[in-house]
Order: sequence, then structure tokens, then C-alpha cells
Amino acid sequence: MEAGLVVLNGRVRTMDPRRPEARAVAVLGGRIALVGSEEEARDLAGPATQVLDAEGGLVLPGFNDAHVHFLQGGVQLAGVQLRDARSPQELAERLGRFAAGQPPESWILNGLWDHEGWPGAPLPTRELIDAVTPRNPVFVCRLDCHMGLANSLALRLAGVTRDTADAPGGLILRGADGEPTGILKDAAMGLVYRVVPPMSPPEIADALRAATDHAASLGVTSVQSMDPLSDHLAALQDLRAAGVLKTRVYGALPLAHSAALLQVGLRTPFGDEVLRLGLLKAFSDGSLGSKTAWFYEPYTDDPSTCGLAGEEMEPEGAMLERVRVADRAGLQVAIHAIGDRANAEVLSLFEEAALDDPSSDRRSRVEHAQHLRSQDIARFARRGVVASVQPSHAIDDGRWAKSTLGPERCLTSYPWRSLLDAGARLALGTDWPVASLDPLLGLYAAVTRRTTDGRHPGGWIPEQAITLEEAVRAYTAGSAYAEFQEAVKGTLAPGMLADLVVLSQDLFACPPEAIPEAHVHATVMGGEVVYRR
Repeated sequence: MEAGLVVLNGRVRTMDPRRPEARAVAVLGGRIALVGSEEEARDLAGPATQVLDAEGGLVLPGFNDAHVHFLQGGVQLAGVQLRDARSPQELAERLGRFAAGQPPESWILNGLWDHEGWPGAPLPTRELIDAVTPRNPVFVCRLDCHMGLANSLALRLAGVTRDTADAPGGLILRGADGEPTGILKDAAMGLVYRVVPPMSPPEIADALRAATDHAASLGVTSVQSMDPLSDHLAALQDLRAAGVLKTRVYGALPLAHSAALLQVGLRTPFGDEVLRLGLLKAFSDGSLGSKTAWFYEPYTDDPSTCGLAGEEMEPEGAMLERVRVADRAGLQVAIHAIGDRANAEVLSLFEEAALDDPSSDRRSRVEHAQHLRSQDIARFARRGVVASVQPSHAIDDGRWAKSTLGPERCLTSYPWRSLLDAGARLALGTDWPVASLDPLLGLYAAVTRRTTDGRHPGGWIPEQAITLEEAVRAYTAGSAYAEFQEAVKGTLAPGMLADLVVLSQDLFACPPEAIPEAHVHATVMGGEVVYRR
């Protein structure tokens, strides 16, 4: 037997409890043939074997990002970059420069601005950007994608005026004169999105090609994408046929469409090891930064609101029925929940649905699980609900969450330690492009909880940090479990898919704060080197 690829001179962490560490890996036919010593791996090498020198770096299973927006991330790579704009004026300046290079009448979208980093945290307005975007309709969203800023042209095209009613589960912000300020939250954003022209097939293909290249450069070999897969499944298949898809994709469809999906015969996850479909996604609330996350108690800095229940939570009983319909078909359900009430309500939905067949292995998922009441933490393990979490959000929100929630609620915000101690399953991801796709930043956030403003060098709520071993496991084996794929990926063991990443240094031997300083030396997907620095 001659291996197609051997990885030598590395420190291998397998995430397989039967053999946690090794020195080399051999690959045959797209699967791992051996995890062992260098001598054993060299014995399998022949004249045609490709040898990958890890140069003393760390070899891990390929990262599996449990929550991304893959198409949207690819689009954002080429769009206007507003995330690190340090003031409303800088946002306007960047938009103006970007708009100057765009064709007239073309839409400017995404952006991912963050007003929490501006002095006084004011929300931007349409007046701020109208003068610099006279020819282009603009609808740029906050980095959490639960609030957007439209210019006057975009509002006019969408027909949004002072007389437009708030959508259920959404909010149009208005000035003292009653006119829309340009800020639309959650379901209200659909008023604008409905008039945005759809992407063309070439545009979709270009965005996905950029996304898969970017993922490979970061050691991400699998993603679980929350963008509706129906928008780009054909393009993904085309890229795979062309041999340029470097990422395994488990795609989602809206839970609201479950009845129609079942009518056409969708039953249980289907597809293959590269493209799979079977996850149904829904929303129970919005986001903390947009003050649309749904809480039991009012926001500390805005006592007039407890946030918003998502439009899919109405009317009462509708979400439960959709969950039950999906459950009877063996389809997996993932529901976005940020606030403590949203999380509690979603857990109750899953518990009620499980009464129909208590023995079923559902692996229902709460996406984000950011702010929990202490009494709800144990419910994840008790009902086998996966907590799909994004550590990078914690070190971003931690800059200002205390003023928004108060100190007591922060104690169980992003409670990864408590979830693990209660026996819950964690799956790690990024929510890219809401946050960087780089897994090293996610590991750093999970282990240190140091906020991005440098004000919490010992970590924000440090008792909720987890170990590096736990974080890597949740980013690999944990994410594989979250998509029912733990038998084929997520660990380095004979027979598993040959997806692995070689890092420039051993993260387990460096200080936690130095984790982001490492880089990807090489990425292997299905036994093929898809990225090499």
C-alpha cells in the first residue's frame, strides 16, 4: 500500500481519545490510513507519495465552522469595508470612496459597521450618507446583520415613508419629525431587501469561489452555512464539478419552508461528504447590539424595551408546529437565540417537540446561545440540544455589554464553561462575515475572553473561559457531531476523511495570548493540499 500523502515532522493532536497524539499522518484515497510515528508513515511512502513537511508545527483535524454565512461572506470580501470605521464621519467617507467606483444605480450592501466603537455610540442616519451616495441606493448593515442603514434613495425605492408601519418582529427608527432615520431593525430590513435585485449566477459563483479560497487559507475544511442553500446550491455543485470547491458544506434552508420542502420529498439529511442538506434554520429574536435580542427584563441602558421576539415566533404555536413537522421527517432544526427569554422559549419548543418521540437523536441546535438564565443551562444537556456558539462575539460584545445588560446578566453571558460542566455539547464557529472566519481568533477568544478593546486583560467573565483542548475539540469533533458527521470527520484516525490543517506553531506550547500569531502552513481536504503558504 502506497500512501498518496504523508505529513511528517509535526505535533499531531488527533482529538481522538484512543490516540490523542502522534507524530505523522498517512493518507490513502482521500482518507486517513495511519496516525502514528514518522517511521510508520515513511514505510507507507513510495515514489509517487506527496510529502508534506509540517516543519515542527501543529497538525489538527480541519476546522469545521458550525455557523457561517458562506455566500454572504464571499460577497463581503469584495464589498465596502466598514467594520473598523472609527466614527460616523469615517463611515461616510469610506462609503463615498467606494460609491465613486461603482456603476450608477447599483446597490451598495453589507458593510458591517459597528457604532459601539464610536464616541458616544450614536446610530448613523441617512442624512450622514446621502450626499456621498447620490447615484447609488445604499443599505449597509451593522456587523450583526440585525440592523441596517439605508440612504434616502434606498428608502424611496423600497417605498418606506413616515406612514410605513413597523413589520411584526421589526422596527423602523424615526426622528422627532416622524420621518425614518434610515435605520431598520430585523424584520423591517426586509422592506428594503425585497427591492434589491438578486445576484446573477456569475456573481454568486465568484462570491463562493472567493469564500472557499478564503476558508482554505485559514484551515477551515468544513462549514455549516446558514445562508438559504436554495440560493446557491447549483453554483456550489458547479464549483465542485470544476474541482475548485475546497470546503465541505452542510447547508440550511428556512424552517418556515418546511411544509413545502416535505411535499417535494425532503426526508432526513441527504447529499454526500462534500455537499449535504438537511438543516432547517429559524429565528427567535435579533441581536444584542441592535437591542432586538429578547430578554425577560428590560435593557439596562434602555428600560423602554426588552427586545423583540422574532416574527417567526408569531402567532403562538406556529414555530412549535414547524419544529414538529421537521422533526417527524428526521430533519435537524437550528434556531437563532440571543437573549435569555429567546433561549428559554426555544428550549421549551425543543422539549415539547421531543415528547412526540423521546428516543429520537435530534441534535436540535440553538444558534448563538449567548445570554442564558442559570436555570436554563442544564436544559441543553438534558435534552441533547447542541449549543452552537461563536467565541469572537464575546470579546466584541464584552466591550460594552455590561452597560447594556447590567453586571448580573453578564455572569451567564457566553457561558461556555457552565455549558460544558453541565454536560452540553459545544460546536464552535464564527458567524462569518459577522466576525472573522479565522479559527485562531475563535480559539483565542474561547480561551482568554480578552475583549478587543484591551480593557479586560484577564478576560471578560473569565470563569466562563474554556481550555484550549476543549476549544479545539468543539471546533472539530464538536462541530462534526452538530451535523451528524462525527463518524467521518472531526478527528484524525484511520478511516476518517483526510481533512487536516498544519499550523506554524504548537498552540499548546505557547501562551494563550499568542494564539493569533500563528498562521496556517497548509490545509488538506480529502487528501488534497488545497492551500499552502
